[in-house]
This record gives sequence, C-alpha cells and structure tokens, in this order.
Amino acid sequence: MKLILTQEVTGLGAPGDVVEVKDGYGRNYLVPRGLATRWTRGGQKTVDSIKAARSSRAVRDLGHAEQLQGALQGQTVNVTVRAGQGGRLFGSVSVADIAEAITATTGASVDKRTIVVDQPIRSLGAHQVVVKLHEDVSATVALNVVPG
Repeated sequence: MKLILTQEVTGLGAPGDVVEVKDGYGRNYLVPRGLATRWTRGGQKTVDSIKAARSSRAVRDLGHAEQLQGALQGQTVNVTVRAGQGGRLFGSVSVADIAEAITATTGASVDKRTIVVDQPIRSLGAHQVVVKLHEDVSATVALNVVPG
C-alpha cells in the first residue's frame, strides 16, 4: 500500500514522504490515526509542495537550531511536581511539563514533540532529557524534579 505521511512516524518517515507499507499497517494503524493518507496522483503535487516548504524551512532553521543548542546545552531545568512519601510522584513528568519548564528557564520556545525521554520520569531528583532541535542538532538538558 502506498501512503503519504501527514505526520512524522518514527522509523518510517517525515511529513510529505511517500512510503510503501503493508496493507494492514496502513489500513488499521496509519490512516485511522491521521498519520497518513492514501497516495494519489493529485496527492503527489501536495507532497512536492510539502517537501519544498520543509527543505526551505530546514535550511533556515539549522542556524537557529544551533543557537538554541548553545542556549540549552548544559542548562539545568527545575520541574516542580506533587510528590508523596519517599519521593514518589503522583503520576509522571510529561514532556509538556518539561517543555514548559525549559521555556520558563531559558526563554527558548521548545516543542514538546522534540523532547526525547528514555523512560517515564516517576521519581524526584536529577534526570537527563534530549531535545532534538533539528535532524543533525540535539541538546542534552539536565532536569531536576523537585517536590512542590
């Protein structure tokens, strides 16, 4: 099945990419969740325009991504959460919470979809998160989870 990705799918591609996937994966997962649409000849023109816009934006954003990397690299960001006895959290720290804390601390606006967390953060203390600013540029941010 030939599909056009409308959102980034890890391991498959970026928005605007034309991919060939198994019928069941496309029909039961990608299309119902709005991650892709069926490929058509008319859709190919849309793909070309999305790719052109993305490439022009990527060139413009590379310098900006490197500036953000300089601002974020080595920063310590505090996230205040509710915690119970023994430092256990009520739930976990979400990437939206981390994005808000980074924006509040550094003033740099970071999209929550660019934050990579290896495991859910469910305890107080120091943690490391990676912010993918660009395909080639990423920054490691020290995260301090404190009770509040």
